[in-house]
Amino acid sequence: MIKFSLRCAQGHGFESWFQSGAAFDSLQNRKLVACPSCGDTQVEKALMAPAVAQTQSPDKPAPSDTPAAPQHNSPELAAKLRELRSHIEANSEYVGENFASQARAMYLGDIPDRPIYGEARPQDAKALLDDGVPVLPLPFTPTRKAN
Repeated sequence: MIKFSLRCAQGHGFESWFQSGAAFDSLQNRKLVACPSCGDTQVEKALMAPAVAQTQSPDKPAPSDTPAAPQHNSPELAAKLRELRSHIEANSEYVGENFASQARAMYLGDIPDRPIYGEARPQDAKALLDDGVPVLPLPFTPTRKAN
């Protein structure tokens, strides 16, 4: 798995995980990578600093000129996640724990394509990615729908 910093044509920056650089390229070429802020599919890799582990000695403070980490609990982010959730729930079908089998069947052409979301065990999600099935994790837990 590899994490890329991405930027859409509208200038929104975001990060996402992919099975490999080739998997990102394949999804990008098929316009399956979309900006979570605006939905734009013109997405490119942004400049990214490599993650390098550093040890700080107790007598040497960390540099103060490093940028602050984004606030993951900001009201703006929470609002965007609620908006994304509402959009997904309104425009796709919840398939629950059948997500992996439904996604694979669509990929193989056994059933018609349609927007779906649901739940998958980690090993099932990894198997989908390993097989090139274009799936992405959601940044929230789906609401379970009762019968």
